[in-house]
Amino acid sequence: MSHIVTITTQVRDPAAVNLACERLQLPAPQQGTAKLFTEEATGLCVELPEWRYPVVCDTDSGRLHYDNFNGHWGETAHLHRFLQTYAVEKTKLEARKVGRTATEQLLADGSIRLQIAVAG
Repeated sequence: MSHIVTITTQVRDPAAVNLACERLQLPAPQQGTAKLFTEEATGLCVELPEWRYPVVCDTDSGRLHYDNFNGHWGETAHLHRFLQTYAVEKTKLEARKVGRTATEQLLADGSIRLQIAVAG
């Protein structure tokens, strides 16, 4: 039986953030406070390609803080790719916790199909 799931991503798991950064070949995220043009944000700081300021993951609230000046200081595609990769890595971690295996398939439109094997 197949089920379609839509996920709204909250970034709460530092391990999944690390795995997403590794997979995307980004620098390892650093815990700290980052200046975002006129404000500061504290959390896991992720450096996206060609972004002027980091994306700061507040893992307590699940929110992301960033300033890309409506795409002028960083392409939103990089943010979307990070969020997609985070969601995949988080799902795989959770599947492993309960003894399941996850396989993934990259689709032509750039989305990723995850299949979680359920025994029995």
